[in-house]
Amino acid sequence: MGQSTGEATPSDEGAAYVPGTGDAWLDRQLADVNRYAERYPDAFVDELVRYGGARRGYPEALMRQHGWAAADVWFACFWGKAIGTSCREPVRARAQHPDEGWKAVVQTLPVAPDNLHWRAVRHALVASYDHWDRPIRLDPLLQRQLGDRARRDAAARRD
Repeated sequence: MGQSTGEATPSDEGAAYVPGTGDAWLDRQLADVNRYAERYPDAFVDELVRYGGARRGYPEALMRQHGWAAADVWFACFWGKAIGTSCREPVRARAQHPDEGWKAVVQTLPVAPDNLHWRAVRHALVASYDHWDRPIRLDPLLQRQLGDRARRDAAARRD
């Protein structure tokens, strides 16, 4: 978000966008989320409302009125879900630490981040891509955990 650390501002997109999660795979995919949201804004917002726990209107307000990148809104909502809260708590934390990447921001939240939270967010991102019917290349860990798209789709039909 801040220029002093070389990180992108909330409204920066594409190659210049650096969410700073500390996870190279997650950072690359989040940059792509910005491109998807620009092309399919309604589907993007629906994903946040349906699966990310966002209230209708909140993601649009963050992006349009406050200049947030779509990927930052996505991350805030799904991080909130992973720690058992709403989008608003991670949003407030990011607003209080605008020059920090998400890895540092989540350290400031009342629920200390752990591997299960990061795993939940990574899995949620794969699920979002599946919902959007958007191709995604999994890293080796996610490939072991989730398998290919056909396996994920078969599991979803069983649920």
